[in-house]
Amino acid sequence: MLLTAGPTHEPIDPVRFIGNHSTGKMGYALAECFAQQGAMVQLVSGPTNQRTHHANIDVIQVTTANEMYKAMQKRAEAADVWVFAAAVADYRPKTVADKKIKKAGDELTITLVKNVDIAAALGKQKKEWQFSVGFALETDNESANARQKLHKKNLDMIVLNSLNDPGAGFAHDTNKITIIEEEATHTFELKPKSEVAQDIVDLIWKRLHG
Repeated sequence: MLLTAGPTHEPIDPVRFIGNHSTGKMGYALAECFAQQGAMVQLVSGPTNQRTHHANIDVIQVTTANEMYKAMQKRAEAADVWVFAAAVADYRPKTVADKKIKKAGDELTITLVKNVDIAAALGKQKKEWQFSVGFALETDNESANARQKLHKKNLDMIVLNSLNDPGAGFAHDTNKITIIEEEATHTFELKPKSEVAQDIVDLIWKRLHG
């Protein structure tokens, strides 16, 4: 099993970065569930306070989206299952200052360039025997946007989170998800993230082993 978790931090200068509110809880909970079922897990983790000590989990620490992509690309071919649970920054600063940017004037303009879409890039090289799972955090047109990502990124299933659901999304110990497949949709109630992870793993296991 090859998973991503947490945010990425895209540096602006030596002391500042562009990031998001992801804590990594969902990705780490998934890694634990897979490991408890006997899977060997490689967890590519962005900056997070989450920790795991399970013998079946190998944590690869990264910071930026580009580092996460390289770590995934290196390991993707050998993995049976890919789970993209990280909240990867879509953009990064075009240039990174080598010294702290000092205050000057009332405005500061930073030019951003697009990061690689890790799931989409790897989806182009996915083999028939590999199973790929993505995550979508949406605020509007949730199902339509998630289904579009399912096709665009060559995913087998996508886990939809809506920020419109109280207790779901970043910085919560709970989550409320909908899992979308090509021919099926599965909706779950608000639960602790450990139980949400088990629901996701159970469905993946069912698709892999019948």
